[in-house]
Amino acid sequence: MRHHILLPTDFSKNSIKAMTYARELYKNETCNFYILNVFSATGNILDSLLNIEPGSELYETAKADSENGLVKVYDYIAMSDNDNPKHHFEVISIFNNVIDAITQVVEKKDIEMIVMGTKGETQSKINVFGSTATYVMEKVRNCPVIVVPEHAKTGLPKEIVFPTSYKTHYKKRELKHLTTIANNCDATIIVLHVSDKTNLDKNQKENKQLLEAILKGTNYKFHELSHHSVMNAVNLFVESRASDMIAFINKKHSFFESLFTKAMVKDISYHSKVPILTMHDLRN
Repeated sequence: MRHHILLPTDFSKNSIKAMTYARELYKNETCNFYILNVFSATGNILDSLLNIEPGSELYETAKADSENGLVKVYDYIAMSDNDNPKHHFEVISIFNNVIDAITQVVEKKDIEMIVMGTKGETQSKINVFGSTATYVMEKVRNCPVIVVPEHAKTGLPKEIVFPTSYKTHYKKRELKHLTTIANNCDATIIVLHVSDKTNLDKNQKENKQLLEAILKGTNYKFHELSHHSVMNAVNLFVESRASDMIAFINKKHSFFESLFTKAMVKDISYHSKVPILTMHDLRN
């Protein structure tokens, strides 16, 4: 089976790190990697899309910068010491906004996973997640996303933390990327339930049993933590165990939105080290 993986890049060091991580994660798999750079002619993307025409000096300059940058990235990969005959690379340059461009490529190339950095070329010291990574995780709902922090380890994950409230039931196809990565990497999935209540209600117990059935065939363990703050609990758990990845379902208007408000992102220290796998609730 040939995998189709999208690697968005703005040519920052973090985006190159994400490519290295993706190549390692899929090192035993036959893959087509699509390296995408989305460009605009001015700093104002909307203004560029509305007012800059192909053939104009601004457009052609931005296009040339994008294409030249992609050539350098391609050459860097070609000359790297971990060249993998199972991996094929193709570069794509698109004039558009990032979300529309990524969504377009996901559909056209039948992409099954997006792997990207958490910070862009501005390297903001205020927000750990760059705005682009946050928007892609939230808005590109036709494909799962792995975001790779600047200082993440590039080795295969051995422990993946999956926080859950057990308040909604999952479907097997929603978690297939989690189970596939766990099996391919021989990783253990830690199902982490954080609550200030001691007992699960009937619905939660049923959802836990369903989740156990879905995870059958993988290495998994259940953990319970009593804490009033989900984010603090997950943070402490990941740090204490040196876990390698966090995975969760992006359910609109619930867990994800509270998780990634700007104020909270600033305070989550593990984001500087741990990749995040964002999957999607297929019922949305």
